[in-house]
Amino acid sequence: MDAMEKAKNIITSGKFVRAVLWIAGLVAAFAVVVVLWSVLRGRPSSVNADFVTESVVDDKTTVINVAAGDTLSKILSENGIGGKDINSIANVLKTKAGITGLRADKDKIEIVRDGGPETPITKIVVLPGSWRRVELTCDDAGVWNCNAIDIERDTRLVYRQGEILDGDSFYLAGMRAGIPAGILADVYDLLAFEMDFERDVRAGQKFSVLYEENYHDNVKVDNGAVSVVSFDALRGNVKMYRFKKSDKSVGYYDPNGNGAIKSLKRTPINNAKVTSSFSTRRKHPVLGFTRAHKGVDFRAPTGTPIPSAGAGRVVARGYNRGHGNFVRIRHNSSFETLYAHMSKFAKNVKVGTAVKQGQIIGYSGSTGLSTGPHLHYEIIKDGKHVNPMTVKLPAIDNLDAANKKKFLEYRVTLDRAIESLEQNPKGFIQM
Repeated sequence: MDAMEKAKNIITSGKFVRAVLWIAGLVAAFAVVVVLWSVLRGRPSSVNADFVTESVVDDKTTVINVAAGDTLSKILSENGIGGKDINSIANVLKTKAGITGLRADKDKIEIVRDGGPETPITKIVVLPGSWRRVELTCDDAGVWNCNAIDIERDTRLVYRQGEILDGDSFYLAGMRAGIPAGILADVYDLLAFEMDFERDVRAGQKFSVLYEENYHDNVKVDNGAVSVVSFDALRGNVKMYRFKKSDKSVGYYDPNGNGAIKSLKRTPINNAKVTSSFSTRRKHPVLGFTRAHKGVDFRAPTGTPIPSAGAGRVVARGYNRGHGNFVRIRHNSSFETLYAHMSKFAKNVKVGTAVKQGQIIGYSGSTGLSTGPHLHYEIIKDGKHVNPMTVKLPAIDNLDAANKKKFLEYRVTLDRAIESLEQNPKGFIQM
């Protein structure tokens, strides 16, 4: 074989090898795709079960999580219950269990068929929250009966403590200390009566929270109330104890039994950054000249809900060039508050409307003389503007002599619980 023929054979052989390798690669890739598809098809859904509208517990029980737009009538009719029975069920729920509607993302309904999926419904269970069970059954005469059951709670006190580090917010430090987000939100609401979380939080400050965890059958269901909160603020230690008075009403009190909940909050929006403080002389960012800044500005994206700093009555709602959309509330004979630069007002909040502390009155914006979306908040005392961060605010509730005596005794119990849990941070105290 001459040299030319050998070269031709080599080239032909190389092409063949490359073709074989190419085909083998395609087969391998197809095999990988098939394997991955099989794995993914068999993989459990990563969607949180709490957001699944309907799930089957067993062949007898279907659990329906109430979603937005769901009504009792809609859910029951979709499960084969007629209009007459729906009306009877709605009536017995209202009269016997006080249930007049369903709450999206909170309530659940169980449909029970003792004979399996294709048999008639034998029981309907409404679960309005974690600690109540309302069972509905129909007797032989076609009458629906209701049995409301309160689920027993196993309440435990747990204790968490932490420290603010460089660059920390209170929220980050609280999460690092193992405090649940919901409890932290409650703590914010309590401490906002005494603190400015933007300016009063510094590295090295220590804090602690004694709070409830609720269990059933040794499984945690949810968190309860904050029992004690302590924070080493710039103005000194702030400490609040939860106490139930003889009339069954609940409040928070300082170590001496004085009301810790003030008539107004210093910072209406939790964890909002202060962008401009109260000042008798400030260069106005729009007008360009110096004049008094009679309130405190909090950074808040447009549309952030603005709660009322205290209970009172709306005495003004409107628009002016400086404040833009604003609301003014009178709280008592001495105090008023004003909220400015709103993007819009809350529905049904008009002049003369009585509002509760924490009720949403409007939404942040940048109307009027403003360089960006924020809340301008003012406190007026006896007709004069005062610094919301430093003014002494009256307590809503102080204890009478009899309740104060009981409180001081109860405070000792809570302090002992804290001392015990400080020695055993992973432990709990049975309530």
